[in-house]
Amino acid sequence: MEGPVERLPAEASDAYFDGRPRGSRIGAWASRQGTVLSDRRSLESRFDQLEEEWRTRDIPRPPYWGGFRLRPEAVEFWEGRPSRLHDRIHYLREDGGWRAERLSP
Repeated sequence: MEGPVERLPAEASDAYFDGRPRGSRIGAWASRQGTVLSDRRSLESRFDQLEEEWRTRDIPRPPYWGGFRLRPEAVEFWEGRPSRLHDRIHYLREDGGWRAERLSP
């Protein structure tokens, strides 16, 4: 997908976060996404600690957690086929709709 991206306002991120399952909200606090972990147990231990801490409380959205909105202007679907004769269909936003074109693999 291609197109401009914008950060969502805090209110939209809050609404989305609040609609996530409880375990996912705790996981957002337990994980420092993309950082190196010494082992899986340390992540699970942090999750368990937070789960107990917030057992009877609402879980707030972490300040570093938020959403983005992509306004697609182009989308490509790719399907692998034998002999590298893959299907590639490219959609482009045009005149309020979408135009499809087939691309060479």
